[in-house]
Amino acid sequence: MSVNKAFILGRVGKDPQVSHINDTKKVSFSMATTDRGYTKQDGTQVPDRTEWHNIVAWRSLAEVCEKYVRKGDLLYIEGKITNRSWEKDGTTHYITEIVAEVVELFPKNQSNQNPAPQQEKTWEPVLTPINDDEPF
Repeated sequence: MSVNKAFILGRVGKDPQVSHINDTKKVSFSMATTDRGYTKQDGTQVPDRTEWHNIVAWRSLAEVCEKYVRKGDLLYIEGKITNRSWEKDGTTHYITEIVAEVVELFPKNQSNQNPAPQQEKTWEPVLTPINDDEPF
């Protein structure tokens, strides 16, 4: 038995890039997650550490990402970690990606438009999971 699952909550680093592979829509974009810095007991400052993640979405989930996801958005991603390689000009290139299965978009702070705190929503899912029986 094995499990391959990634959970990411972070900011989108660039607008999704759309491509088509054999008439199947694909979007890819980067996301950043940051581990906050801290101070050790001896007074040493440990700075924030930001990790960048490559996200890929396919088919209908790709269409929704193309329409709604933008640079700077806060997203929650569930997916599968994949590695792939390709050769270009005699050099082999490698990339690690998270293939999105669930994408949830957190709305931007709208407190200026709706000042009543009891009516504000913390988050609301906008995007839906892909169909599990469709192969990647």
